[in-house]
Amino acid sequence: MNVTVIGGTGHVGTYLIPRLVELGHTVSCISRNNRKPYAAHAAWKSVRMVGVDREKAEADGSFGGIILAETPDVVIDMICFTAKSGRILVKALAGQVQQLLVCGTIWIHGASVSVPTRESAALDAFGEYGVNKLELTRYLLDESRRTGFPVSVIHPGHIVGPGWYPVNPLGNWNPLVFSRLARGEEVAYPTLGMETVHHVHADDIAQLFLRAMERWSVARGEDFHCVSEAAVTLRGFAEVAAGWFGRKARLVFRAPDEVWTEGLTEDDVKSTWDHVSRSPNSSIQKAQSLLGYAPRYSSLDAVYESVQWLLAQGMIAV
Repeated sequence: MNVTVIGGTGHVGTYLIPRLVELGHTVSCISRNNRKPYAAHAAWKSVRMVGVDREKAEADGSFGGIILAETPDVVIDMICFTAKSGRILVKALAGQVQQLLVCGTIWIHGASVSVPTRESAALDAFGEYGVNKLELTRYLLDESRRTGFPVSVIHPGHIVGPGWYPVNPLGNWNPLVFSRLARGEEVAYPTLGMETVHHVHADDIAQLFLRAMERWSVARGEDFHCVSEAAVTLRGFAEVAAGWFGRKARLVFRAPDEVWTEGLTEDDVKSTWDHVSRSPNSSIQKAQSLLGYAPRYSSLDAVYESVQWLLAQGMIAV
């Protein structure tokens, strides 16, 4: 089939596009062409690269035509962030493609209530990113149920893998936290550290997109969580991560602000509260039963690869 991937040079696309090529699909990649994939692969030599500024193309009305010019059977959109962008794509592709697959986020659920959270759970997103993705998901699934438009939405958790800063045991992206664990220093928390994060390796996300393509008739009109088999608590995450460096974690809980925020930026602090307040813990039962999704990586195995990359880049001071 002809497959067009929008935003294909990102972390998931780095794994997804070579998989598509190896399966014999003809692949085109729509991107701004301002970065290379995170990992080199010979498959990219056979991919048609199309440079497009999506925001400008949507504004001047040319984006839909650019996608259709690739004559796709399947379109995979990794960077659709608003319902407005979704409407533009659906209008252009209606009656023209076999399937549209869109990347969502588990943050459409907001704070976890009953865990692991299923796709059918209450949707109470907060924050611009989660709210926009929720509006997008609702629009796409409603369009599918009303008109039969062949769309599916895949909701990743915290994406990790080589080339990517992982959400760390304090719930932000600052490598300083891993450095402190590696040196046997204290890591302080504003909470009890029992909140959860739910990672997923980028290659496992690529796997689920392919599963949805293979079982398109089952996937149509549905959304699916895409995470590892189990979330991890922040304190448990820290204890395991310290062990990677031959250390025992020294953790302090319910620390005052001036203690736990030391060395962190305002963005780091905000990120920690963003993750603590949501504490995602998502079920993959639906993807397993309907699509045969079988993640290769546990949360900690996936993060470990990211940490090894950080070490190679000199980003963790041991």
